[in-house]
Amino acid sequence: MPTISQLINALPQQEDSASPSDTPDTLAKASLRAIPLGRLRRLGLLGTLQAKIAAAYLFYWLRGWFSSAAEREKILAETHWRTALKVLDSMSYLRGATMKVGQTLANFPDIVPAEFVQTLERLHFDAPPMHWSLLREMVFNELSDDPENIFASFDKRAFAAASLGQVHRARLKTGQEVAVKIQYPGIARTVREDLDNLLLFMLPSRLSADWENAREQFDDLRASLERESDYQREAAMLQKVRPLFRDDEGIVIPRVYPEHSTARVLTMERLGGVHLDEFLESSPSQELRDEFARKIVRAWYRMMYAARLIYVDFHPGNFLFMDDGRLGVIDFGCMLELDDTLWDLMRKIDRPITTGNREDRIALMKEWSWIGDDEQDRLRLSEEYADWGWRARYHGAGAFDFGDEADFRRGIDLFVQMVRKRYTRSRPSTPIIARQQFAVRAILYRLKANIDIAPLAEQEVRATGWDRSAYAPR
Repeated sequence: MPTISQLINALPQQEDSASPSDTPDTLAKASLRAIPLGRLRRLGLLGTLQAKIAAAYLFYWLRGWFSSAAEREKILAETHWRTALKVLDSMSYLRGATMKVGQTLANFPDIVPAEFVQTLERLHFDAPPMHWSLLREMVFNELSDDPENIFASFDKRAFAAASLGQVHRARLKTGQEVAVKIQYPGIARTVREDLDNLLLFMLPSRLSADWENAREQFDDLRASLERESDYQREAAMLQKVRPLFRDDEGIVIPRVYPEHSTARVLTMERLGGVHLDEFLESSPSQELRDEFARKIVRAWYRMMYAARLIYVDFHPGNFLFMDDGRLGVIDFGCMLELDDTLWDLMRKIDRPITTGNREDRIALMKEWSWIGDDEQDRLRLSEEYADWGWRARYHGAGAFDFGDEADFRRGIDLFVQMVRKRYTRSRPSTPIIARQQFAVRAILYRLKANIDIAPLAEQEVRATGWDRSAYAPR
């Protein structure tokens, strides 16, 4: 008869030795796999991932029965790493909308374990690229020739990869260094299939009072992701945003080369610099971190107020911290254009976000989310959440400490409470805007920025010529 120790040791441990250092080997396998197509196949792969996650934590629970507290803590950390690698591997294989979920989770350090955040952050810009053999035919069809003939040089090994495509270094025959962004074959189809599967999971709630609104929000999300897979639209966004910034402002938007761009291939100026993790590893001074934070905030406000565009993808992979102090902003696929209705609401938001008056804030939240007078708890949570999101503009004490961990967690807690209580009825674009708001705060939090954003906002708002005579901005 085996001993208890022998039984415990006999539990499945195929990946017990997994650790962050094993990640490159795990991701290398993904480069040789074509993206799986078909709703049922992708749904089945997600179901398999769920089963793996459940099994991993079941084994942790069983092992914990016969372990000391210190040993249980060690086993739990190992379980988090192993499970995070499983999730990373599956999301890297599925790509598309599924990978975007992982990117979003990486911005919420209190919703998933820290080990997940550190691992899933790789999905922002360091996901495993697809092998060139899987892209060659599609690229040839898009450019009507081999890249080796079109460019003076072309590196077949991608230097960056994310949810919808990967980026290769190249040089034009005129000498300019460029980045060629190539969409994964079939990725637009997988986005549609993943969203159809998600809608299937949502159907049990179709009898709820808020189903129509939930469906409108879902349709808005679908349209946003489908637009993101159109590189011609992204090229147009780059060409619209680039002229907004002067050279002396230190914010750089890459130039587009339309003659080498299509709906699935985008050729643009290659910017230097490092991503957020590498920048922070260099132990930058508080002054330098604050200066880059101001540039990030200015870029956000400039696009919103001057171009009526909301830059949604505020994640670490889309910012380059340059040695000369400039900030590079890349990836303009996910952009929300403010139509007349949304723009009118943005004008109305300016009053509570400037005055900090609670009555103004409540009135705006009632209009934005259609909150009735009989929904006092929903109104309370919505107003508290709005106060958390906007207080940096009107707190009136100069610099705001975005690195305050307790404050950052409070925003996540409020958001989770509203989701748990199903206080989600709102404008169709609200989920996208909320994603952007959290992403901005997450980057400023990681920079530990301590800056006054009110003067930056005032400069950008006043440039619009809004009539603000009814209230006095500070």
